[in-house]
Amino acid sequence: MFSKGSLPSRKVGLRRKQIFQNVLLAAVLVIFLSLVPVVYIRARDRWSGNEVRELQALFESGDFEGACAQSGELLEQRPMDLFLLTLNGFSSYQLAISQINSFDTLSYIDNSIWALRRAMLLKEGAFDGRILYVLGKAYYHKGSDCADLAVRYLNEARAAGFTAPDIPEYLGLAYAALRDYTSSIAAFSQSMAAEEGRGTSDVLLLSIARSYFSLNELESAKTYLVRCLEVSMDSRTRTTARLLLGDILFQTGEISGAEAELLAIIAEGGENADVRYQLGVLYASMGDTTRARAEWRSALRIDPAHSLARNRLM
Repeated sequence: MFSKGSLPSRKVGLRRKQIFQNVLLAAVLVIFLSLVPVVYIRARDRWSGNEVRELQALFESGDFEGACAQSGELLEQRPMDLFLLTLNGFSSYQLAISQINSFDTLSYIDNSIWALRRAMLLKEGAFDGRILYVLGKAYYHKGSDCADLAVRYLNEARAAGFTAPDIPEYLGLAYAALRDYTSSIAAFSQSMAAEEGRGTSDVLLLSIARSYFSLNELESAKTYLVRCLEVSMDSRTRTTARLLLGDILFQTGEISGAEAELLAIIAEGGENADVRYQLGVLYASMGDTTRARAEWRSALRIDPAHSLARNRLM
């Protein structure tokens, strides 16, 4: 078996963030925008319609930074206004998923959660599926420690009658973070059924494979990894899938197949320190220490900070 730390888990966090920055963004934005006129009708009699329209225009134009800042200023005067809290929470969420720096992402996520939780204290907001939906996704992005809250609010959004195409995929990842892989597979399967006819995404196939792998259902995991590689054009996804497939083949005694997957990563994407390290582990398991040490030295040449390869050569 490949050594601990060799699995694609080190790349999971980055990849998960990319999933939700690129998938269904336009559809989700339409969902967010659909809330604004509804809340506007409720709010227009309480304060200036011009302020509402200005905030609405900022949000609809995609100026989430302006909408967040302006609604935040107005919240200082009206701290329990449903429209302002909702717009502030939705704008903060949109800003969060567009950040590169993880600290900035979490800062906006925290603000989104704060605003939407306050909105839920109000009678109108407590049962609004759209607020529950964005709150659930915000908790997912906050980190694995909040995966249980992500599951809770996404399921509550569904119970409130709200539907969105990315809910099953978020639920699948949140359940996986909770190590409830059976529920994870069920949620991913719902997402895959929704994609039927359009072609299942490589990311979804990889996610299902990971859950099956965690359940030690290796044949099922292998099936989905092969399907992922058949459709994926993304180099990172292909590398992650091949690493996991190579590990499965190694575990099931298909050494030549495992070697082929690792060498394919290099052929497709160039030299890779992790792959060279894994090749060394594979050759060492076969008793070929000379070849193994050569691979570990190659790993160090590519990445002098590769501690696993360095430790193997000591």
